[in-house]
Amino acid sequence: MLKRDLLDLTSLSSKEIESLIDRAIYYKKNSLLESEANLLHGKSVGLFFEKPSTRTRVSFEAAIVRLGGHPIFLTADNMQVKRGETISDTARVLSSYLDALVIRTFGQERLLEWAAGATIPIINALSDLCHPCQALSDLLTIFERRGSLEGLTLSYFGDGNNMAHSLMEAGAIMGMNVTIACPKEFMPNKDWVEKTKRVARESGSKIVIINDPKEAATGADVLYTDVWVSMGDSQNDTTPFLPFQINQDLVNLAKPDALVMHCLPAHRGEEITAEVMDRPDSVIFE
Repeated sequence: MLKRDLLDLTSLSSKEIESLIDRAIYYKKNSLLESEANLLHGKSVGLFFEKPSTRTRVSFEAAIVRLGGHPIFLTADNMQVKRGETISDTARVLSSYLDALVIRTFGQERLLEWAAGATIPIINALSDLCHPCQALSDLLTIFERRGSLEGLTLSYFGDGNNMAHSLMEAGAIMGMNVTIACPKEFMPNKDWVEKTKRVARESGSKIVIINDPKEAATGADVLYTDVWVSMGDSQNDTTPFLPFQINQDLVNLAKPDALVMHCLPAHRGEEITAEVMDRPDSVIFE
């Protein structure tokens, strides 16, 4: 059987995403049966992180343990890739020891190189291009609160970054409208936008890219933001982003029961105010 990687969400169908959401809800509500708690019995899963992490690392490690597996945390500083061993060679070696490899890295091309060299499944735990596992968890939270995804409008504010890309992709697959509101200098990747728009046409949803945060917020079901300066980004001038802050004025334009979301970590007082972040309708920590 051919291995399957999760490098972005286009490798999953809407039915598969629905199944993942259903399974996650089941696991949250129920104690695991013995058979479920041993799904990864005898399996070792590597976590190779080239970027720092709190939620992604802990969530993966906890999940692997709860399913009976053994997580092995790896960093570039402790591996030979830092001394010049190729990704392809490292991928081949790790494939002989591990049953899967979770990677948090920089450029998407590095992830593709890992996937090409490995004979085990590769899971994208964040790249500069996209963050599919975060988007899946966001879909779960929205579904839990709304009971459906199709026809909802999620409006994202800020940098057209990896989170913007994955939210567009998730919405396009699941029939959820996604509006990306960002400064003209920080638009999402054009090729990615065109790709997700093609997928959206098939599901009956819309992907909209605009530069007006108020227009994006008006009538939205979900307001979503991310940090204005991504990890490793030397861009420190946040002035272009100031109108895109999720504050009470922006929330007032959305639907009365709109959800407020942030993938964290947050810079309170920058991309989102503390007042909005701690509102009862904020599902950020969920």
